[in-house]
Amino acid sequence: MTTGDAAHTSIHQGIVPGYLLARLARSSQYEHAAAAARQTLIKGRPEYHSTLELSVDEHGDLVADIHAAPTRTIYDAHGTEQLPGDRVRGEDDPEVADAAVNQAFDGLGDTFRMLLGAFGRDSLDGAGAPLNATVHYGEKYDNAFWNGSQMVFGDGDGEVFTGFTGSVTVIGHELGHGVIQTTAGLQYQGQSGALNESCADVLGALTEQHALGQTADQASWLIGAGIFTDTVQGRALRDMLHPGTAYDDDELGRDPQPADMAGYVQTAEDNGGVHINSGIPNRAFALAAKAIGGNAWETAGPVWYRALIGGLPATAGFTEFAERTIAAAHGIGASVESAVRDAWIAVGVIEDAAARTTR
Repeated sequence: MTTGDAAHTSIHQGIVPGYLLARLARSSQYEHAAAAARQTLIKGRPEYHSTLELSVDEHGDLVADIHAAPTRTIYDAHGTEQLPGDRVRGEDDPEVADAAVNQAFDGLGDTFRMLLGAFGRDSLDGAGAPLNATVHYGEKYDNAFWNGSQMVFGDGDGEVFTGFTGSVTVIGHELGHGVIQTTAGLQYQGQSGALNESCADVLGALTEQHALGQTADQASWLIGAGIFTDTVQGRALRDMLHPGTAYDDDELGRDPQPADMAGYVQTAEDNGGVHINSGIPNRAFALAAKAIGGNAWETAGPVWYRALIGGLPATAGFTEFAERTIAAAHGIGASVESAVRDAWIAVGVIEDAAARTTR
């Protein structure tokens, strides 16, 4: 945990888990990256806008339609840790020469459009909150994080991690923490913390799928694909459909996420395993989305969203969240409810009623 100024204290929820950075920090193979990881660990993870469209109706009258639109501002920290940094691109500004600035700008927009299109949510708070991000944070900083009010992107060390702005799932995930912060406010510890991480992964995956027009069957279900360099034996930070398989590297070790409750990890590290055990609800969502079929942001996505915003306690565990998703699915239809229930049974969070009655 890190503390901000006197007016604001928060946990910086970074996309790269501390346990992975700690493993990298001890690496002898990735000497350059190990130094960058050590520095990253030392530092910690640490107005309304709308569009106006004019048209003429069948009677020849001028019609003005107002649509929600993002208010994005990108800043450049120039390798320092001063936030927000220098303003380099605003909502109505053209592309700039810096690819990281443009990627961050586009990723914020992709997330905004998914939230609005899938859930009718106007920005992170549902009321048009501005979307701010800082790029080029720190020197070879190996993370991207939500600090409670804005996105922050490091450039990576170049040996193990590349820049973090190139992954829309990373951007959607971190902004997802902003949605969670303004809805359930899930405590960042133990199972509620793992749900916090999982819901952010869900929003990250939905952002990518919405932007690419992918169905649940077409989606990769990878979080952070492309942020590893080619030297690393790994596809992404996490695989929602197959937890525990995202990477298996001689130096970084193997992805520690369990796929079901039989592998649940009891640990005091990682805020009680928030990045580790999130693999269990992640898999439940991916299984439900694939079973329902179609676009996940139109099917399983609204179920999870309704559970998140429907008075979920900040200390909720896996079982309570599962029950709330099943209740949310019930209002949609029997087949959706069945798919959601079966997904939670598959990962061992709830029991199969039929199996229970035969005991």
